[in-house]
Amino acid sequence: MVRANRISFPAEDREKLNPPQGTTPKDDAELFDAYSRSVVTAAERVSPSIVYIEVRGRTAGYDGQRPGRRTGGSGSGFVITPDGLLLTNSHVVHQADTIHVTLSDGHRTEAQLVGDDPDSDLAVLRVHTDDLPYLTLADSSAIRVGQLAIAVGNPLGFQCSVTAGVVSALGRSLRAGSGRLMDNIIQTDAALNPGNSGGPLVNSRGEVIGVNTAVILPAQGICFAIASNTAKLVATQLIAYGKFRRSYIGVAAQNVPLPRWLTRKLDLLQTSAVQVMSTEPGGPAERAGLEEGDLIVELDGRTVGSIDELHAQLTESRTGVPTSLLAVREGEKRNVTIVPAEAGRAVR
Repeated sequence: MVRANRISFPAEDREKLNPPQGTTPKDDAELFDAYSRSVVTAAERVSPSIVYIEVRGRTAGYDGQRPGRRTGGSGSGFVITPDGLLLTNSHVVHQADTIHVTLSDGHRTEAQLVGDDPDSDLAVLRVHTDDLPYLTLADSSAIRVGQLAIAVGNPLGFQCSVTAGVVSALGRSLRAGSGRLMDNIIQTDAALNPGNSGGPLVNSRGEVIGVNTAVILPAQGICFAIASNTAKLVATQLIAYGKFRRSYIGVAAQNVPLPRWLTRKLDLLQTSAVQVMSTEPGGPAERAGLEEGDLIVELDGRTVGSIDELHAQLTESRTGVPTSLLAVREGEKRNVTIVPAEAGRAVR
């Protein structure tokens, strides 16, 4: 029989390997302290830039002509430039008659809507106040799942509340109130409640990594924020043009499955397509010769399997640019050239 050698540790080492029950190792305490310091530091950096937004609007009368009743709401926002530009959610301020903002020092003032984009659920406001503390939008492509995420806002009217959690997932998709699909959404378990909408989601340095936008009820810890890179892109255009410029082709359409015989016959890669239900008179699709019943399967060589995929490809860069479109009509492929126009509204 082979006898195993026994390894003996000095008493002080045995105590380190097996700490007494009920004690917390020093390293763990230091980690907890570091976590707390990170949250406290970020909150102190961010809080002076948070604003409380109150809106008043009017609903339509029952006969569509008489004035409707007054309605109100509130939400959050944050300062992005020292001269008074604020970023918030579109659904907080969309179609508001009046917007008032309360700054962190308690000063309440009226705000003007600079630009609003319901399709990305973002809006920019302006207050006529200078030298405001403002927040920096970080590069959201550098975010990693599991990193610290801190939300600051005004849930249920409790001004400048702070919650902390982690980035739970990246690259989620979420449907905007307008019906358009929003991509590159951040999922977090930092607690959000009604009134947090429009507030920032920040990292441990107090840099904005997202704009808080939605929660899933009655789930717990499933909250969403619009990525800061999306916010940069949209806010820049809202400030410059008052809207986010997209292109459109002028069709009403629906998603439809493709029969297997058709995909085999035409050597198509997808199992669904976008069926044209009607074309806008004088619009790009009508000018290109698209007709009711046509199946759109490609745009500029890229597969189109749904309306959301078509939306994603109709960016500002396509406006006024001749673009190849592949459609299927009566079981045969048809290549057409279409010139997307600037959207006064999104493709339906």
